[in-house]
Amino acid sequence: MYPSFTGSARRPRQVNLSGRSNNPFAASAASKQSAPLQTTQHTVAQAQAERLQRYQERLRPPAAGTIQRSWRGYRTRRQLKNAWRQDWDAREVADAAAEGLRAPDAWEPTPYRSEQDCLDQLRLLVHFATQQEPGDVERLILFARRYRSFMGETDSTPPLDVWTFPLLRLGRLTVSMLRPLKSRVSPSDLNILLKLLSAVTSTIPQQMAFYSKEYFGALRGVVSNSKNVYNMHVDNKGALEEAIVALLRPTLPGTAAAYEGFAAQFLRTAEIPADILQTISDNVRIEDLARAMSNPLSCAPPNKTLLHTMNREELLWLVAYFIFFCRSTSTSRTISTDTIFVSVMSKYISYLAKDFALRIDASATAFSVSDDAALSPTTVSHPPLPPFVQTEVLTLINREHVSGLLAGVAALTDLRKASAIPSDQSTNLAVYALTLLRAFPGRGDEIRVWLYYGSTSRKDGRVESSIPAIKYHYHAASQTSMFRLIKDDPKHALTLLNPGARRRVNVPTIPNRDEQWQVILLFLELYPMILKVMDDEEFLTGALSADHTESWARRSALALEQVKDLTVFLKNLAFSMYWNAAEIAGVEEPENKSSIAEYFSGNLVALSENHPDRKSWRSQDATIAGLPGMTMSYMKGMVTGLLRMIYERDSRRRFLPSNHWLMTQWFEMDHFIPAVVQEEEERHKIQETYGADGDEGAESQEDEVEDLEVHDNLIGTQRVQQVRNIERLKRQQKRASKRKYLESVTPRLEILQNMPFFIPFATRVQIFRQFVLLDQIRRRHTADPELWRFTMMDSHPMGRHKAKVRRESIFEDAFDQYYGLGEGLKEPIQISFVDKFDTVEEGIDGGGVTKEFLTSVTNEAFNSMNGLDLFVENDQHLLYPNPTALDERKELLRQAGERDGSQFYNESTRDLLQRFEFIGRIIGKCLYEGILVDIHFAPFFLLKWALTGGYTSASRESNYRANLNDLRDLDEALYQGLLQLKNYPGNVENMGLTFEVTDTLFPSDRPSSYHPSQSPIQRTRELRPDGSNIPVTNANRLTYIANMANHRLSVQPFAQTSAFLKGLGTIISPSWLSMFNQHELQTLVSGTDSAPDIADLRRNTLYGGLYVIGDDGLEHPTIQLFWNTVLSFDDADKMRLLKFVTSTPRAPLLGFGNLNPKFSIRDGGNDQTRLPTTSTCVNLLKLPVYHEERVLRERLLYSINAGAGFNLS
Repeated sequence: MYPSFTGSARRPRQVNLSGRSNNPFAASAASKQSAPLQTTQHTVAQAQAERLQRYQERLRPPAAGTIQRSWRGYRTRRQLKNAWRQDWDAREVADAAAEGLRAPDAWEPTPYRSEQDCLDQLRLLVHFATQQEPGDVERLILFARRYRSFMGETDSTPPLDVWTFPLLRLGRLTVSMLRPLKSRVSPSDLNILLKLLSAVTSTIPQQMAFYSKEYFGALRGVVSNSKNVYNMHVDNKGALEEAIVALLRPTLPGTAAAYEGFAAQFLRTAEIPADILQTISDNVRIEDLARAMSNPLSCAPPNKTLLHTMNREELLWLVAYFIFFCRSTSTSRTISTDTIFVSVMSKYISYLAKDFALRIDASATAFSVSDDAALSPTTVSHPPLPPFVQTEVLTLINREHVSGLLAGVAALTDLRKASAIPSDQSTNLAVYALTLLRAFPGRGDEIRVWLYYGSTSRKDGRVESSIPAIKYHYHAASQTSMFRLIKDDPKHALTLLNPGARRRVNVPTIPNRDEQWQVILLFLELYPMILKVMDDEEFLTGALSADHTESWARRSALALEQVKDLTVFLKNLAFSMYWNAAEIAGVEEPENKSSIAEYFSGNLVALSENHPDRKSWRSQDATIAGLPGMTMSYMKGMVTGLLRMIYERDSRRRFLPSNHWLMTQWFEMDHFIPAVVQEEEERHKIQETYGADGDEGAESQEDEVEDLEVHDNLIGTQRVQQVRNIERLKRQQKRASKRKYLESVTPRLEILQNMPFFIPFATRVQIFRQFVLLDQIRRRHTADPELWRFTMMDSHPMGRHKAKVRRESIFEDAFDQYYGLGEGLKEPIQISFVDKFDTVEEGIDGGGVTKEFLTSVTNEAFNSMNGLDLFVENDQHLLYPNPTALDERKELLRQAGERDGSQFYNESTRDLLQRFEFIGRIIGKCLYEGILVDIHFAPFFLLKWALTGGYTSASRESNYRANLNDLRDLDEALYQGLLQLKNYPGNVENMGLTFEVTDTLFPSDRPSSYHPSQSPIQRTRELRPDGSNIPVTNANRLTYIANMANHRLSVQPFAQTSAFLKGLGTIISPSWLSMFNQHELQTLVSGTDSAPDIADLRRNTLYGGLYVIGDDGLEHPTIQLFWNTVLSFDDADKMRLLKFVTSTPRAPLLGFGNLNPKFSIRDGGNDQTRLPTTSTCVNLLKLPVYHEERVLRERLLYSINAGAGFNLS
């Protein structure tokens, strides 16, 4: 009995599924090899194989029968066709014999004797003739000769009820004979076949139209064989032209199919001869061709057009031929106003925009002053467009064509009564104009200028007057329902930009959302260009003038009320685009974590990289309004750029209410500063995650410098350039991913850095000081400089932060000892002043010596009398970098015999730029430490500070753009001259100006060891390629003005300004500077313009010596006399007093409580004849103990007006 007895004595069945035998007495290994293992699986497999074999045996007889039937059918058909051929040949021989002809090779094209004979031969021919049979080509040619002769004699059309089907088969047979273009088809035979095809097509065009693709495909093969075409006899070429247009001329139900085949097959041909094109243009109907190019194809999947079935090269030729046909049938102005043309070209140019932008010959494109031309960061070469394609495409971007776009818009009776739904004309115009701008970025400024010169008409009773394009586009945009909704509430913009986003307010459904966006976007593209060339007087007073004799710019100016409405719309739109960036893009919230570890690690960047398939902030920008290239990032930059341009103009000359720009109602201002500080901390963490690459602006400047350093003509540098391009692409991709993430997690920072005017200035100053404090704590672990000095001295000496400076050469010593410190200049420095005998001046640097050092360095650096001459003054004594400094240094080096590019040449120019960079660091150090300096910069130069910190979607639009109004701060005479040129009523070409500029260099005025030049040197530069041969005309004078302003303000001082901003950005993050406009930055540097608040100064003054306030809390009698005297001063004397003590006449931004060091007063002895003195390094006034207010007033006024400090007592 088994141990686990269950009540049954039967042994359980053992099932073996392994296929192995468990019998130890089974056959041996040798016997196993001889006998196959019989298992269940083997048996099943064997049964399946046998079943398959039986099935194949059953199929074998029917398959053999099918093959035999097919062969017998083929043999029978061949025999039958051969019999028909013999019958056909016999009839032809009989007809020849009847005509007295002796041999087939001597046959002449004699007509058939009757219509029935011709029809019988035709029916017989189309039954057996094929392109594979060599003799059938000769038979078809013979029939063609006799058929045409017969039809010519009878001069009648055969009855279609009998002839239609045979003729259709004849036409298809002829097409099949033409298609392969066999070498056996001689030129004379080709001529006959083409004429036969033309005759058949003219007889039954409707039936042939349904085979238009085969038809034009065969003709394309004929044209593609250049030898056949260009060596063709005149008659033969005429036959080809007739065959092409035979199917295009009739207006029948099959016309659409005919033009579809014509566009899909024939117009994809490259290099169609000009005479053939001209013949086609005389017969083609543009409307039918446009519909064929736009409508879905008849035999393709639904909604598929030619754009989906042809490759890009073929589409380029199609577009070029379409433009040629349109130009040949009408004038340029008529073309631009043709709705069909504009609609078709918008689709195709938009699709081919990249090809046009990258492949148009650079020599044929004009120079652009905008940043749009930088489409690709790489120097990868692209094959140029074929000459014919390029010539035709460039006809789209000329003034007559572009300016005429508005001419076709119907005359308006009252713009104020425009519909909220844009008309088809407005929409088509907007799409076409935007497409041109996207496809030809290098010509963007010119296209905008030409659009600006366009006009439509308005009827006022019987009087018709022109309406400037800008006014028309503004009214078209402002009357759309989307403009009104966004202007009323910024929350509407979220839904209108992304209909799938969560709705916060009820927004009515707008079915034509894309069309309205297109109309709005066109205005946003054009208006910035107008602002660049419109001076303030025209902007402010032009809208008030109704005189039609005024300049076009003045007539184009919008009314100030319209500008106000526009800014409200732009503010609301921009606010929503920044505040709701993640929702508009339709991405997930970045805080969503996928695991506990990722949640606590806080590495959001790594999280997104570990989940590339997740829909996140890495997703690409969605297009706006269905326009390729019009991405959300581009639109954000465009809106930001336009808004800042209007704000800058309002900053120069106030024309909007004081609180118009604020949007504090949309923020929780009580918690705004802590929230921004937290976002700044988050931004810093993100930068560390990305490898601490630094600021975006600095990286962009490095890319620009690399672009300037690359020389394509150097042999052996191709590999190096490729490596640079790859690295640059990697950096740009990295910046793009960081940019996307920053937009979603730092919306307040985004707004502060791109549209700071939304927040009050005082709040932004507090944020700036908080940012500096955070950076100090991050770097020093303390905000107290004395504690940091003590820690450094305890751990290791101050090292590079300690320096000895001679007072007679402060700048040079500072540059030599502190330039190499780089970002380390942020830390507290220790200065020891020494005299010419190297004797150290007594004193301890508790901050006061540092202030004196910084103010002394700035005074020497910006003083034009000290020989440095790095900065120059304008007529208002405002400073900006010397624009000719680098060129003059290079000229001195050339005069000294140094070769361009030599080691010493490069070191010398680099040394000059390093000095500009060092000055930028010194100014940054003053801002960092809160030290005010009495230095005043030109507004256009300060604008470049403010527009270097936009490192997100609006970075390009936030960069500085030269304009005519800024030129006034640089050169008043040049500004007035360009203004006269712009408004000149006569022919500008008579002035003899060209697109070139002459720079005057004065190397002899620079102290140098090189041999100086005795006279100024003139250097002429072209403002655009081949500019010396391009005259300035009425049509291009605005482009000339923009080019000239760009050269003087941006190009000429580029290296110097970039070096200064690089140094400034080393100490102060460019994103912090972007929170302020030019006037606010000047206030940051030197304090407020208003008179000092004496009450605030009194509250924040420290007293020493006899003047220390005692336990009674009362001031010393002399101090009371002092404050009474100061209160009686006028504003000018108050500012002189402040400058006498602190070295700057301006008060600190946030009051005297933030003055560093504090304003202090101590006793200066009891001598009543002694004058007050100061120690400006510590903001200390040494005031003798005066007993009479009259004496105190007299001595104090004498001192502050003498401007003395240590040296007057």
